[in-house]
Amino acid sequence: MSVAEIKMNDSDGIDDIAAMEQIFATQKEAYLSQPEWDMSERKKRLLLFKAAFLANKEALLTAVSEDYGHRSRYDTLIADILPTTAQFNYTLARLAKWMKPTRRNPGLLLAPASVTIHYQPIGVVGIVVPWNFPINLAVMPLITSIAAGNRAMLKMSEFTPKTNQVLKQIITSVFDSKDVCIVEGEMALSAAFTKLPFDHLLFTGSTVVGKHVMRAAADNLTPVTLELGGKSPVVVAPDIDIKLAVNRIMLGKSLNAGQICIAPDYILCPRAKVAEFVTEYRNEFNRRYPAAMQNDDYTNIIDDRQYSRLKSWLEDAQQKGVQVETMQDGNSLDDQRHRMLPHLLLNVSDDMQLMQDEIFGPLLPILPYDSIDDAIRYIKKRPHPLALYIMSFDRNIQQQIIRETISGGVAINDTIMHFAADDAPFGGVGPSGMGQYHGIEGFRTFSKSKTILKQGKFHSTRFIHAPYGSLIQKIILKFFLR
Repeated sequence: MSVAEIKMNDSDGIDDIAAMEQIFATQKEAYLSQPEWDMSERKKRLLLFKAAFLANKEALLTAVSEDYGHRSRYDTLIADILPTTAQFNYTLARLAKWMKPTRRNPGLLLAPASVTIHYQPIGVVGIVVPWNFPINLAVMPLITSIAAGNRAMLKMSEFTPKTNQVLKQIITSVFDSKDVCIVEGEMALSAAFTKLPFDHLLFTGSTVVGKHVMRAAADNLTPVTLELGGKSPVVVAPDIDIKLAVNRIMLGKSLNAGQICIAPDYILCPRAKVAEFVTEYRNEFNRRYPAAMQNDDYTNIIDDRQYSRLKSWLEDAQQKGVQVETMQDGNSLDDQRHRMLPHLLLNVSDDMQLMQDEIFGPLLPILPYDSIDDAIRYIKKRPHPLALYIMSFDRNIQQQIIRETISGGVAINDTIMHFAADDAPFGGVGPSGMGQYHGIEGFRTFSKSKTILKQGKFHSTRFIHAPYGSLIQKIILKFFLR
């Protein structure tokens, strides 16, 4: 199979419900006829996939930028290409260890039996991919699904058609559609996709849509992994230097113009340091993105729908008394190009739309607090976030916040980079999601962990067969019920 750079062909791919259902049936039949690929076959597929992916890096960079109207090349390299490549390498290096059955202790009651856990492919995996990181959030779970030996179908976002075309060509150069297939379509096809009787369904997107996905999956008792997001807070502790805190926060809020499920959603800042925070944020942003409205390092909002939503939330907040701090004098909005620079928002209130829903863009509320206990109480009164960020070098404060709050993950003195930890699980909790992938936890998410009990010629369970009431049974019961 060739891994040379691929030219786009609009005829490839599945874009209607009947064809999608037929592909699913074909993949299911392929799984039933060959339920498991051995390790060498899985590695071969992953190596071919990696080669095709890297051969088409430039095509992917161009396609994503075209879908956005402009997306920073480095945003795509840092957040899509780099972690995906790392995932290929990480998975290939550990696959043999993951596939190896693990031994468990059978316990004294079952001795001398052996107990092992075998990890088998579950079948056909459905992956619903969002528009914000269409490469990363398509390919990374697909890598793990292939590593676990599964077939897979990916439903790509209708808002990234150029990227979808390149990914389709990469995948069709490596896989037969009975093994891996990309489908495209709008709302009706998306709904039909989630109703297919997959053996596992991974959805990345909003909490609102996640609820619909879970309802659809429930009819087939399809296990789901939901990566949803929510309002991820940053606690700026009293001990931290504000300039340092701003430096660590800005990557998470400016990468992809804040269109990230784990982007800092709002800041909890000591009341006496709010003005300093605003000043430092403006200074640091303009240092990183000089002439930001024309700076190619800064990314546009993806389309008019998302831009209009953010703009309407900003207007709603202004009507309700918010104080807006922009990054530069003059215009910080470009309606034609869907470009929006960061807006820091003071005097926010809970009745504002941007304080009720995940912002998913460059609006950043700053909430003052008087004590760290007040900040923790504020977080605890709200739904569990996908990420929580702590800016502090005080270990007591770090441990207090970790101990007293619940979130999908925590990063201390950094933002969003915990997602890039290959060897650690990633996932939400409650309204921010369920289940997890990445690392060995991802491999096991897409595998059936099958317990196998094996007895030899001698087996201790003969002592508990009927007829009951023998002396040895009484001794056994007395011993184990002590």
